[in-house]
Amino acid sequence: MKILVTGGAGFIGSAVVRHIINNTQDSVINVDKLTYAGNLESLVSVVSNERYVFEQVDICNREELDRVFTTHKPDAVMHLAAESHVDRSITGPADFIQTNIVGTYTLLEATRAYWNTLAVEAKKGFRFHHISTDEVYGDLPHPDEQEGLTVNQELPLFTETTSYAPSSPYSASKASSDHLVRAWLRTYGLPTLVTNCSNNYGPYHFPEKLIPLVILNALEGKALPIYGKGDQIRDWLYVEDHARALYKVVTEGQVGETYNIGGHNEKQNLEVVQTICSILDALVPKDTPYAQQITYVTDRPGHDRRYAIDASKMNKELNWQPEETFETGLRKTIEWYLANQTWCQHVQDGSYQLERLGI
Repeated sequence: MKILVTGGAGFIGSAVVRHIINNTQDSVINVDKLTYAGNLESLVSVVSNERYVFEQVDICNREELDRVFTTHKPDAVMHLAAESHVDRSITGPADFIQTNIVGTYTLLEATRAYWNTLAVEAKKGFRFHHISTDEVYGDLPHPDEQEGLTVNQELPLFTETTSYAPSSPYSASKASSDHLVRAWLRTYGLPTLVTNCSNNYGPYHFPEKLIPLVILNALEGKALPIYGKGDQIRDWLYVEDHARALYKVVTEGQVGETYNIGGHNEKQNLEVVQTICSILDALVPKDTPYAQQITYVTDRPGHDRRYAIDASKMNKELNWQPEETFETGLRKTIEWYLANQTWCQHVQDGSYQLERLGI
């Protein structure tokens, strides 16, 4: 197959590209605008492979998208290009509306025009896979609100049929893009699939997000900011496990279906930060524990309290489950950041200097 991956220089996108090139015989056309979060250094291991091609293209540019489709003739699209940081969406929502909604619409139309030129069998085999987030569902009941219960299966989980209730400009823009993708299947017959994932973490993660931000701040002796009480709960998914799942969906998933992808790792934010500190204490010891750098700051507006994914459909229908536990994945992630300080420095030399956004 030839798979067109949008946002392939981003965090999850680059993991998908590396997985396809390193573990399959498929080819990749990486379409990325190279915004602040896109980094070709994340793809140095595949850049010389003859099955990999890069196109610097904005998904809002219809003319350029048409050229890419005509030139490369893909068999599938995996759409990951998106603005994805909640805090950044609070500071500047316009970019999220433009990329996540207008960009997805433009890509759908370019894909549909190309798809309509294909022969009957090629049209049947074509897939448009839209990669989304669990944040479109809003938030779930928190253990603090459920007398006598703890974080376990007694509490509700997001399923593929959970109603949408987005809370932030980011999640609202992703919810909108999900609806567009499903409408293009219903109205035009474009063979689409949707996946909604939990919080990803792992190598090459842009440091505006919690885990890389805490790692780098800890190493630099800076404060480790905890929003509110730090009791917000997220389900954590190692990015390489996610990449395997996404490839499963685009190659084996059923058209029209939605698949939730989670890591089975519900953790409070404070627990995540404390775990990072304890691992750093072992790997890079200093005179005082890293946990002494933890500080509590004003919570962000509209902060969802709990996300949790039911990924049983992925397991039952596509025989996928995560390979990494939170502990093994987090240790691998920290070790990667320790071994790749040059990558980290290049990222911080750009437009982001680890400052807080979304105030």
